[in-house]
Amino acid sequence: MSLTIKLQLTSHRHNLNHLNLGACLKNTNFTTTKFRPKPIYHSDPLISIVFHTHKPTMHAPKRSAQPSSIKSSLIDPDGGALVDLVVPESDRAAKTLEAEQLPKVWLTKIDIEWVHVISEGWASPLKGFMREDQYLQSLHFNSLRTKDGSVVNMSLPIVLAIDDETKERIGSSTNVGLVGPDGDLIGILRSIEIYKHHKEERIARTWGTTAPGLPYVEEVITPAGNWLIGGDLEVLKPIKYNDGLDHYRLSPQQLRKEFDRRQADAVFAFQLRNPVHNGHALLMNDTRKRLLEMGYKNPILLLHPLGGFTKADDVPLDVRMEQHSKVLEDGVLDPETTIVAIFPSPMHYAGPTEVQWHAKARINAGANFYIVGRDPAGMGHPTEKRDLYDPDHGKKVLSMAPGLEKLNILPFRVAAYDTVQKKMAFFDPSRAKDFLFISGTKMRTYARSGENPPDGFMCPGGWKVLVQYYESLQSEEASQQTAVLST
Repeated sequence: MSLTIKLQLTSHRHNLNHLNLGACLKNTNFTTTKFRPKPIYHSDPLISIVFHTHKPTMHAPKRSAQPSSIKSSLIDPDGGALVDLVVPESDRAAKTLEAEQLPKVWLTKIDIEWVHVISEGWASPLKGFMREDQYLQSLHFNSLRTKDGSVVNMSLPIVLAIDDETKERIGSSTNVGLVGPDGDLIGILRSIEIYKHHKEERIARTWGTTAPGLPYVEEVITPAGNWLIGGDLEVLKPIKYNDGLDHYRLSPQQLRKEFDRRQADAVFAFQLRNPVHNGHALLMNDTRKRLLEMGYKNPILLLHPLGGFTKADDVPLDVRMEQHSKVLEDGVLDPETTIVAIFPSPMHYAGPTEVQWHAKARINAGANFYIVGRDPAGMGHPTEKRDLYDPDHGKKVLSMAPGLEKLNILPFRVAAYDTVQKKMAFFDPSRAKDFLFISGTKMRTYARSGENPPDGFMCPGGWKVLVQYYESLQSEEASQQTAVLST
């Protein structure tokens, strides 16, 4: 597993009496794969903060003996300010009444995930679903040019599709109401623009192929309408999923406040959509060690699993979150220096194109280091037995991507299972035969078959969560087969 880190910095230390994740975790026991009702994260009032500006560098900054101020984030959001599109509570009744009178656009579950992403500022400075000029810039340049002439990264088009019937129903209206899958009013899209949805072009430029079997394409784009509608978004109330995980869905603003409360002088984010094994932990812990060696006093890890759409054979979000919690409970990662939160974006599996989006969104959340692994956001080719993307292109693209210039890359060595030391370790080419590479697919195969991985691959508590999940899955599949045979 090759690993790379993206950087940039500032700020100072604070003891962690206000937020004891470790104590909360240790008081929680798991017996099934159903998620705990008790959150491991809770909000506390922010400490008093004096804001200042700072130009980060590759080197550790000079510090005064007693710092008197702390920045509200370690890196400025794209566009200079976080977008917040949730209507104030005092205006919701009037806005809801207005939305009820407008032509309606019905949203899918994944559309709601994008509304969530846009409304909280993950895509700042984007303030709604893309109009045609924004869409073309994103599709062809992987970036947007702002009014002041600066460029921000935007590698994935964030668009809303409608069909012919909806377009006709909207007619000449300049505003539309947005309705969720359950019929709830979600928000208003203002000053709309409707333009053609050229699906083949979108697919080819985003994925670099139009091969059948791309998960996001089959789930979202192929069945979508032939038109795209863009406009300025207003969301009537914060997006909630009521799945027992909403306390993990911290907005960029909430994360920035928590980094401030902890007086973090470096925040390094780790994006993943798989369970955390000890190789991941080795890389995250080594990242913190390197930051301390550079002179930073309180680096904080943002363990930030993707929480939107994933393909069918990926481990479900609730199971992954339970497994991540066990990793902290077992002490593989330090709860005192780790924040666990969910990144609400859907997954495209678009390789080097998508990894830019993952990095850009974490800038808006205030993280100034970004860990990127081998073949980030990639997948196997849908029709051929090979990787869809070059495993090294993701980290190379990040070093050159427009709008990400404020990030620097710090390479890491490959991590694999050392069969001699019986633990995950950095790969040593001089004794290559001693190392075993265990892919995410292989890990899931172990868990599905009930076979234990090598000792030291994953903490026992985390592995038990995976085994229980696959046992329950197999039991459910057996019950379904029995029901079919009996009919």
